[in-house]
Amino acid sequence: MSVLLRQIARYAAQKLASDPRAKEMAAKAARVVVDEARQIARGEDRARAAGRAVRRAMNKLQGDR
Repeated sequence: MSVLLRQIARYAAQKLASDPRAKEMAAKAARVVVDEARQIARGEDRARAAGRAVRRAMNKLQGDR
């Protein structure tokens, strides 16, 4: 299983390295992740903040928001 995941990660890294548009999208996604992590770190109830961040991500993936 880990070999498959490693191959997928390698393929994604190669795609990012060769495609400028994909590079921009990855950088934008990384900024969103960093913003979410900062928001979680600032919150008093970190577990709840992390759960809400996961829920927002799931909603985006499902196309609800």
